[in-house]
Amino acid sequence: MFKHIASWPEHPGAWKLLALSALALEVTALYFQYVMDLAPCIMCVYQRTAILGILVSAIFGIFVSQHGLLRFIAMLGWGVSAVWGLLIAYEHVDIQTSVNSFFANCEIVPNFPAWMPLHEWLPQVFAATGDCGDIEWRFMSMSMPQWMMVIFGFYTVLVTVVFLSRLQSFKRI
Repeated sequence: MFKHIASWPEHPGAWKLLALSALALEVTALYFQYVMDLAPCIMCVYQRTAILGILVSAIFGIFVSQHGLLRFIAMLGWGVSAVWGLLIAYEHVDIQTSVNSFFANCEIVPNFPAWMPLHEWLPQVFAATGDCGDIEWRFMSMSMPQWMMVIFGFYTVLVTVVFLSRLQSFKRI
């Protein structure tokens, strides 16, 4: 079983599935914003950016699935984005469930690097117009950041299992 899982990164189809899942989440975020009229907060924007990191890593992985070092870089990008997204979703849930919400607040303007101001390049996607503490949507009694914790948790567990399976089978990463 570990041998089968360990071989996934060597197949472009696995990377395509990862890219498709991330693209579906990005499209869903835009649906929530523009069809359901739910304004994204700064934490939502950061979570979108983490999903974008997974998407870019997966697209890169499609093209480099047969090259060991480049495949490792794609897996690393996927893992870093997944863990970063999980941490941000956790912080967002913490803000929403804070007992003393006066002290639980978030920034208004995204803190992107000066060399990549996504909120200026694509304000339709990366501008934050909502409040982090607002819970405007629930599904099965869980808020959006709680669902994002589940999603990022899944991505994190998956990349960890794939990586450990590759180590287990003594293959190059």
